[in-house]
Amino acid sequence: MKDTKSNSSVSRKADGRLTTKKAAEKTKKSARGRKDPNKPKRPPSAFFVFMKEYKEKNPSNKLVSVVGKAGGDKWKSMSDAEKAPYVAKAEKLKADYQKQIRSYNGQDDGKKTAAEEDSSDKSSLRLAKKETEVMRKTKKMAVTRLQA
Repeated sequence: MKDTKSNSSVSRKADGRLTTKKAAEKTKKSARGRKDPNKPKRPPSAFFVFMKEYKEKNPSNKLVSVVGKAGGDKWKSMSDAEKAPYVAKAEKLKADYQKQIRSYNGQDDGKKTAAEEDSSDKSSLRLAKKETEVMRKTKKMAVTRLQA
């Protein structure tokens, strides 16, 4: 007779098909919470700002692969000075996004949330403790030098 071992990662469905843990994990992941449609979209990088403009300038290229390849080659060949306007535009979009995300999360501009204030208080306390500890050590060193 064959030695039958129980495999915990494989089980049988009612219709006789085998299922694995991976299939079960996929259903768990899809059952996770849905994304909020009101959440602001992340801003594009400087390259994607460039690609948007590049696509508008070259409407004859319809294939995504051709446009992407040509745009990527053009971007690589550009100097930092030529990329600067796209980088500046991307930074502006990023700043706008950060404002939108703060308002989305319920924060007002310039005001910190309670968690941020708490973490900043804790970090300032840690810094103060380190400073006093360093001062004590330097005092000890000065006293021992004077005694010697």
